[in-house]
Amino acid sequence: MDIAVDKVSEFILRARALDVKEGLSDPDSGSNPIDDGARDVLVDGTDDATEEELREMIAGLNDDERADLVALLFVGRGDMEPEEFPDAVRLAREREAAGTRTADYLLGIPNVGDLLDEGMAAMGLSSTV
Repeated sequence: MDIAVDKVSEFILRARALDVKEGLSDPDSGSNPIDDGARDVLVDGTDDATEEELREMIAGLNDDERADLVALLFVGRGDMEPEEFPDAVRLAREREAAGTRTADYLLGIPNVGDLLDEGMAAMGLSSTV
């Protein structure tokens, strides 16, 4: 793989943080973190940079790293087997060449962090998260 395990692990950690976010359920609560058990940290607000950070992280990857990340997703989701990883990388490159933005694709998949973690495990690698 051309992408470092640490980069994938960081992506998994941030993706999981994004997955637990929920919509604004009480916009006029007026409560404070102590009174509400700090539940507001799980609310997806306009000042939350988690998705933007993930998009920037993906944008900072080179072509090979982006292809590896998507290929890991394919393996983790069960679309391809670990021994088909080179084919998964080729498919990921073709997807991007056809105009699919990697950030939009990955962030549109529920539980993408868990799927990447499963892909890493299938490849015999362990994430650091």
